[in-house]
Amino acid sequence: MKQESEPIQVIIADDHVLYRAGVKTALSAKKDIKVIAEADNGMHLLNLLRTITPDVILLDIQMPIMDGVAALPEIKKLCPQTKIIMLTMMDDHSMITKLMELGANSYLSKTSDSEIIYEAIKTCFEHEYYFNSLTNNALLSNLKQRNAAPPQHLMPQEVHLNEKETTILRLMCEEKSTREIADLVELSPRTVEAIRDKLKVKTGAKSTAGLIMYAVKNKIIEEM
Repeated sequence: MKQESEPIQVIIADDHVLYRAGVKTALSAKKDIKVIAEADNGMHLLNLLRTITPDVILLDIQMPIMDGVAALPEIKKLCPQTKIIMLTMMDDHSMITKLMELGANSYLSKTSDSEIIYEAIKTCFEHEYYFNSLTNNALLSNLKQRNAAPPQHLMPQEVHLNEKETTILRLMCEEKSTREIADLVELSPRTVEAIRDKLKVKTGAKSTAGLIMYAVKNKIIEEM
């Protein structure tokens, strides 16, 4: 368990040296952030992760040898608790949705200023996800497509959630952490995680982002 006084450990993976240097310099001014390593491609990053485990990774989508899209699922296997913020110059709704379903915790434009990057790192570390206009528009666009023609294997027609499951799903939509949810519903964090996994199976969602889309579609959030 990380102590509150310990800085959030970050790795920057980007093939542009000047971009890495700029982000590192900006983050070095923050006492609660520490850049512990840099990588210039996905393969380099995976090699680093065999010896160090960061709290957050800033991961560029377009890199040589192994890009961020290919590296993402491999990172999740090696470091399942590490939060991953994708960096890109592209505003591609289908790509954003795909990456969120693969396990990305946020998606930032590389033109974002240092304060936005700092806020994303802090929010992902503390609350798992950082939502912004890019992610919100992508998730809503994907939701509209699914509403138009919902795949049967992704969204079961008859899903019955009990009161505890509904409460936990609502709290997830409020961006509460597992620990915060556990305290509010008076369960252990391990039990909350088990219920979250059960919710994914019931709804056909592949990720927490998918569960949030399910909650929006079925108006669970509006009932709060």
